[in-house]
Amino acid sequence: MPASYRVLISGGGTGGHVFPAIAIANEIKAQYPDSIIEFVGAKGKMEMEKVPAAGYTIHGLWISGLQRRLTPKNLSLPFKVIASLWKSWRIIRKFKPDFTVGVGGYASGPLNYVASKMGVPVYLQEQNSFPGITNKLMKNAARKICVAYDDMQRFFPADKIVITGNPIRQDILSSEATKQEALTYFSLANQKKTVLIVGGSLGARTINEAVEHNLEKLANAGIQLLWQTGKNYNGEFGIFEWGTRTAFIKRMDLAYKAADVVISRAGAMSVSELSALGKATIFVPSPFVSEDHQTKNAMSLVDKKAALLCKDSEAKEQLGDMAVHLMKDESHVKQLQSQIAALGLPNAAQRIVNEIIRDLGT
Repeated sequence: MPASYRVLISGGGTGGHVFPAIAIANEIKAQYPDSIIEFVGAKGKMEMEKVPAAGYTIHGLWISGLQRRLTPKNLSLPFKVIASLWKSWRIIRKFKPDFTVGVGGYASGPLNYVASKMGVPVYLQEQNSFPGITNKLMKNAARKICVAYDDMQRFFPADKIVITGNPIRQDILSSEATKQEALTYFSLANQKKTVLIVGGSLGARTINEAVEHNLEKLANAGIQLLWQTGKNYNGEFGIFEWGTRTAFIKRMDLAYKAADVVISRAGAMSVSELSALGKATIFVPSPFVSEDHQTKNAMSLVDKKAALLCKDSEAKEQLGDMAVHLMKDESHVKQLQSQIAALGLPNAAQRIVNEIIRDLGT
């Protein structure tokens, strides 16, 4: 086997695509330090900032998705596709990759389509229980498709599917901080149970409003909150007296350590992190995502009695009671912790890289 590889990783658009891509790149470098890895993303998307910050070169394609409504933006799409295919061919011809990895997102399609036509092995990583359109379109070009959920043969050829889990942030997995240190860091009381509330970096209005509506109920139950409101909502909900509220939590490793129960959206990366760490969770899936995939992500755990679900439309009236009842039922918390931990795949990046290298050798 080669001691190093030349690899192109493509995709992005959201943190749920970008962070797994970087985790895969880091794992390749960990196993094969002399490897050369570059990224291909969509101009104007978050990968153009996050990937260089992680220490990797990225090439930008002029590409975007098809708008679901009639809009003049769709008129430029054919030109964007042609331009992206041409630039992808130039990148591949110059870089000469040993293989490519597509993680979903607009840029992943053109790059991996061209790679497959040029005889370069293509591998895909799908984070969600309901795949994005790019990975579904590329399923025939891929040699292997690494997934995080069961029953993905509904979307991909069964002989190509490998269940690896989603790569998650290494700092969260490797944290050696104690719960006491985490509580101290966030100025939380030792003697109270803690609920961590996260609705994404920008915030989730429904979750924030539901928590605000139920503050007195939660306080009366002796519960303290570690509440990430999101950047869009910081300061909107008045003075907070029962815990710590912040727009953005930088030390998520400590936030997870402090939490007895978590209230969260059900994006693929959140589900994967909470599973890997074995956290008892109430999911409030966002209804504003394509194909309602967050509900499908959450239900893959709820059906196995590994998590609870509160519908977004019912959160204001039900979320407070659900949190209070769960926190009072220690045996239920332990059951959820045990069940969700059993589904976690904390070494997903290693599994993905090992699967690719194994396939290359066959």
